[in-house]
Amino acid sequence: MEKAWKRNFIDISPYTAGEQPESEDIIKLNANESPYPPSPEVLKRIKSFDAGSLRLYPSMDALNLRKAAAQRLSQLNNVSLSERNIFIGNGSDDVLATAFRAFFNSDKPILFPSVTYSFYPVWCQLLKIPYKTTPMNEDFSINAADFYPENGGVVIANPNAPTAICQGLEFITDVLEHNSDCIVIVDEAYVDFGGCSAVSLTKSYKNLLVTQTFSKSRAMAGMRIGMAIGDSELTAILDAVKDSYNSYPLDSVAIETGIASINDDAYFKQTLERVISTRERTAKRLRELGFSLTESKTNFLFVQHESKSAKEIFEYLRSNGVYVRYWDKPIISNRLRITIGTDEQMDIMLNLLEKLLKA
Repeated sequence: MEKAWKRNFIDISPYTAGEQPESEDIIKLNANESPYPPSPEVLKRIKSFDAGSLRLYPSMDALNLRKAAAQRLSQLNNVSLSERNIFIGNGSDDVLATAFRAFFNSDKPILFPSVTYSFYPVWCQLLKIPYKTTPMNEDFSINAADFYPENGGVVIANPNAPTAICQGLEFITDVLEHNSDCIVIVDEAYVDFGGCSAVSLTKSYKNLLVTQTFSKSRAMAGMRIGMAIGDSELTAILDAVKDSYNSYPLDSVAIETGIASINDDAYFKQTLERVISTRERTAKRLRELGFSLTESKTNFLFVQHESKSAKEIFEYLRSNGVYVRYWDKPIISNRLRITIGTDEQMDIMLNLLEKLLKA
């Protein structure tokens, strides 16, 4: 007989991340991590960090990191931002989860695409937020008109994951113009790899919240730093929600290394160029091998082969020590997501694919 207290357990289907093998002998192209280390300035800051200071709590508001982020984002987007426009959390997942708690509290469903970051429905289930998904076109693009109906909020990953497609600012503006009564979140985890940021629109649309991360383009997935950019009223509400369950979200080392990363703009641009160059070269070779690809503005490729199934390719690569991402899900069951690694790693994968396709 079931214990009565077990009836109070939460019933939830958790988010499933890419496989995380412990062996160092594999090529890991399934988690969209950077193939390069963080800025040398980050490593210097770690080495010079006063470990004795860890006896003290970190800054509650990560003020210096927020100031550095505001200054950098102002330059990038030709807009005037202050630290009051920035919210900091433990990776963009933490930031997004906080935003879901803060802004999606009506009885109307929030809207997001049917193929997108699979954490969104998990948060909705956890927080009891009603939601509806909008359809994808055959080419995996999305339509602004699908976000016009009355709703309790909108979430758009741009560029989208796993499709790698980026919508232009006119698309985001269109969605905002038709959603003045709710919060619109634009998740820009991959924007630095060629996407167009909506940060500048936060000055014109007070209901827009943009989220970004240090995990991808800044090669700091292990440090867990994320941020939201928006009107100061929105960031103040995020702070209030954060302070209601964890008033110290970011540790002292993360704050200092985050600042160091922002300040090394030359290294940031250099690694982005390397990833983009490798992405384009790999995409060209994959097309020559019979793959179809969406136009990627991310650090990964979303691919399908003309004759070999995604599952067969996935299993073959895995058996040869190369891990890519495969989902046994509707709409995308015959697609693979391939993270961009180093040129050497991508060449190993391409050579394996050539052998498979010739067999």
